[in-house]
Amino acid sequence: MRAFDISPLLRSSIGYENLNRLVEFAGRVEGGESAYPPYNIEKLGDGAYRIAMAVAGFSQSELDLTVQENTLIVTGQATPEPDGEGRTFLHRGIAKRAFERRFQLADTIKVTGASYEHGLLNIELVREIPEHKKPRKVEIGTALTATPAVTKLAAE
Repeated sequence: MRAFDISPLLRSSIGYENLNRLVEFAGRVEGGESAYPPYNIEKLGDGAYRIAMAVAGFSQSELDLTVQENTLIVTGQATPEPDGEGRTFLHRGIAKRAFERRFQLADTIKVTGASYEHGLLNIELVREIPEHKKPRKVEIGTALTATPAVTKLAAE
Protein backbone atom coordinates (compact mmCIF):
# COMPACT_ATOMS: atom_id res chain seq x y z
CA MET A 1 0.00 0.00 0.00
CA ARG A 2 1.31 3.46 -0.91
CA ALA A 3 1.48 6.09 1.80
CA PHE A 4 0.64 9.64 0.77
CA ASP A 5 2.63 12.48 2.26
CA ILE A 6 0.31 15.43 2.96
CA SER A 7 2.95 17.51 4.80
CA PRO A 8 3.16 20.03 1.90
CA LEU A 9 -0.51 20.76 2.48
CA LEU A 10 -0.02 21.31 6.16
CA ARG A 11 2.69 23.88 5.48
CA SER A 12 0.50 26.15 3.37
CA SER A 13 -2.81 25.77 5.23
CA ILE A 14 -3.33 27.90 8.30
CA GLY A 15 -6.13 27.55 10.79
CA TYR A 16 -7.51 24.27 9.46
CA GLU A 17 -8.10 21.62 12.05
CA ASN A 18 -10.49 19.74 9.80
CA LEU A 19 -8.68 16.94 7.95
CA ASN A 20 -11.47 16.65 5.38
CA ARG A 21 -10.69 20.15 4.10
CA LEU A 22 -7.00 19.27 3.78
CA VAL A 23 -7.77 16.12 1.81
CA GLU A 24 -10.12 18.09 -0.46
CA PHE A 25 -7.38 20.67 -0.98
CA ALA A 26 -4.94 17.86 -1.91
CA GLY A 27 -6.71 17.28 -5.21
CA ARG A 28 -6.31 20.93 -6.21
CA VAL A 29 -2.58 21.40 -5.51
CA GLU A 30 -0.61 22.35 -8.58
CA GLY A 31 2.12 19.82 -9.29
CA GLY A 32 4.81 22.31 -10.30
CA GLU A 33 4.83 24.45 -7.17
CA SER A 34 8.39 25.47 -6.39
CA ALA A 35 9.96 25.85 -2.97
CA TYR A 36 10.97 29.46 -3.65
CA PRO A 37 10.93 31.55 -1.54
CA PRO A 38 11.38 29.52 1.66
CA TYR A 39 9.07 30.30 4.56
CA ASN A 40 8.12 29.31 8.10
CA ILE A 41 4.67 29.19 9.66
CA GLU A 42 4.74 29.84 13.41
CA LYS A 43 2.02 29.56 16.02
CA LEU A 44 2.65 32.47 18.36
CA GLY A 45 -0.12 31.80 20.84
CA ASP A 46 -3.78 31.00 21.13
CA GLY A 47 -5.20 32.01 17.75
CA ALA A 48 -2.11 33.97 16.60
CA TYR A 49 0.09 32.89 13.68
CA ARG A 50 2.98 34.32 11.67
CA ILE A 51 4.32 33.51 8.22
CA ALA A 52 8.01 34.44 7.94
CA MET A 53 9.14 34.43 4.31
CA ALA A 54 12.79 34.80 3.27
CA VAL A 55 12.79 37.34 0.44
CA ALA A 56 16.41 38.51 0.49
CA GLY A 57 17.26 40.88 -2.33
CA PHE A 58 13.72 42.25 -2.70
CA SER A 59 12.82 45.71 -1.54
CA GLN A 60 9.56 46.42 0.24
CA SER A 61 8.14 48.09 -2.88
CA GLU A 62 8.73 44.94 -4.96
CA LEU A 63 6.51 42.79 -2.70
CA ASP A 64 2.73 42.62 -2.76
CA LEU A 65 0.22 40.96 -0.42
CA THR A 66 -3.37 40.29 -1.49
CA VAL A 67 -6.16 38.52 0.40
CA GLN A 68 -8.85 37.23 -1.93
CA GLU A 69 -11.65 35.16 -0.39
CA ASN A 70 -9.75 32.57 1.71
CA THR A 71 -6.45 32.81 -0.14
CA LEU A 72 -3.42 34.89 0.84
CA ILE A 73 -1.33 35.66 -2.26
CA VAL A 74 2.25 36.89 -1.81
CA THR A 75 3.97 38.07 -4.98
CA GLY A 76 7.42 39.43 -5.64
CA GLN A 77 8.34 41.20 -8.85
CA ALA A 78 11.98 42.23 -9.21
CA THR A 79 12.57 45.57 -10.85
CA PRO A 80 15.45 45.68 -13.32
CA GLU A 81 18.58 47.37 -12.04
CA PRO A 82 19.68 50.51 -13.87
CA ASP A 83 22.47 49.98 -16.40
CA GLY A 84 24.61 52.81 -15.06
CA GLU A 85 25.00 51.25 -11.61
CA GLY A 86 28.32 49.62 -12.53
CA ARG A 87 27.81 46.36 -10.61
CA THR A 88 29.22 43.18 -12.10
CA PHE A 89 28.39 39.89 -10.38
CA LEU A 90 30.96 37.12 -10.47
CA HIS A 91 28.56 34.83 -8.59
CA ARG A 92 24.92 35.56 -7.93
CA GLY A 93 23.71 33.19 -5.20
CA ILE A 94 20.83 35.32 -3.92
CA ALA A 95 17.92 34.48 -6.18
CA LYS A 96 15.84 37.48 -7.13
CA ARG A 97 13.31 35.99 -9.48
CA ALA A 98 9.63 36.71 -9.64
CA PHE A 99 7.42 34.50 -7.50
CA GLU A 100 3.86 33.97 -6.40
CA ARG A 101 3.08 31.99 -3.25
CA ARG A 102 -0.49 31.12 -2.22
CA PHE A 103 -1.71 30.16 1.25
CA GLN A 104 -5.18 28.71 1.91
CA LEU A 105 -6.68 30.33 5.00
CA ALA A 106 -9.53 29.02 7.10
CA ASP A 107 -12.70 31.11 7.25
CA THR A 108 -11.79 32.35 10.73
CA ILE A 109 -8.20 33.42 9.91
CA LYS A 110 -7.65 37.12 9.18
CA VAL A 111 -4.46 38.88 8.04
CA THR A 112 -3.79 41.67 10.54
CA GLY A 113 -0.55 43.12 9.23
CA ALA A 114 2.83 42.62 7.63
CA SER A 115 6.34 43.92 8.17
CA TYR A 116 9.61 43.69 6.25
CA GLU A 117 12.92 43.64 8.09
CA HIS A 118 16.38 42.18 7.36
CA GLY A 119 15.19 40.27 4.27
CA LEU A 120 12.25 38.63 6.06
CA LEU A 121 8.64 39.37 5.25
CA ASN A 122 6.55 38.72 8.38
CA ILE A 123 2.79 38.32 7.88
CA GLU A 124 0.70 38.41 11.05
CA LEU A 125 -2.49 36.34 11.21
CA VAL A 126 -5.15 35.95 13.88
CA ARG A 127 -8.06 33.60 14.37
CA GLU A 128 -11.30 35.56 14.81
CA ILE A 129 -14.29 33.39 15.63
CA PRO A 130 -17.62 35.20 15.08
CA GLU A 131 -20.00 35.38 18.02
CA HIS A 132 -22.55 33.10 16.36
CA LYS A 133 -19.92 30.35 15.99
CA LYS A 134 -18.60 30.51 19.57
CA PRO A 135 -19.84 27.86 21.99
CA ARG A 136 -22.63 29.03 24.27
CA LYS A 137 -24.39 27.58 27.28
CA VAL A 138 -28.01 26.53 26.94
CA GLU A 139 -29.88 26.32 30.22
CA ILE A 140 -31.98 23.28 30.85
CA GLY A 141 -35.42 24.14 32.17
CA THR A 142 -37.91 21.98 34.00
CA ALA A 143 -40.86 20.35 32.29
CA LEU A 144 -43.19 22.99 33.77
CA THR A 145 -41.27 26.00 32.39
CA ALA A 146 -40.31 24.60 28.99
CA THR A 147 -42.87 25.07 26.22
CA PRO A 148 -42.43 22.58 23.41
CA ALA A 149 -42.69 23.79 19.83
CA VAL A 150 -45.21 21.01 19.03
CA THR A 151 -47.87 22.74 21.14
CA LYS A 152 -47.79 25.80 18.87
CA LEU A 153 -48.24 23.69 15.74
CA ALA A 154 -51.22 21.81 17.22
CA ALA A 155 -53.03 25.08 18.03
CA GLU A 156 -53.09 26.20 14.40
